[in-house]
Amino acid sequence: MALNYRPEEAIYVIPNVDRVTRRVQYHLPRGYRHGEFVDARRRPAIQTAPQILYSNREPPREINHIPGLAATENMGYVTFVLFPRHFSTQEIAFSTISRIQLFRDYLHYHIKASKAYLHSRMRARTNEFLKILNRAKPEVLDKERKTASGRTFVRS
Repeated sequence: MALNYRPEEAIYVIPNVDRVTRRVQYHLPRGYRHGEFVDARRRPAIQTAPQILYSNREPPREINHIPGLAATENMGYVTFVLFPRHFSTQEIAFSTISRIQLFRDYLHYHIKASKAYLHSRMRARTNEFLKILNRAKPEVLDKERKTASGRTFVRS
């Protein structure tokens, strides 16, 4: 089942016997990658989190047959694999569904926050370099300058 909710973004829900797979097509800012979400699951504290897979540019094989999929450089696909434990009680199911629904907002918030952080670091670094350049300027001495014949040189 495909849900096109934005011009270049869609959600694909693929039901299986033992799991539900949710694939999300995102249009990402240039140069951004999702590797951290895949690596984060390796930490012991979040072993029960849904499995997250990321593919860049190429659509996953399960949805490759759907017409109109763009394989551009800025297109990314995030896959959430949800198992029965993610829906064992109504409270857990609600929590799982609400977090997955808010994933896009979460992702874009962190992209913007990381860009703002990098820009503030670059501005601070630029200010440091400007201070170094200003300290390297030679001091201007206000001494009397004379021409070769001995007369005083006066600027007008």
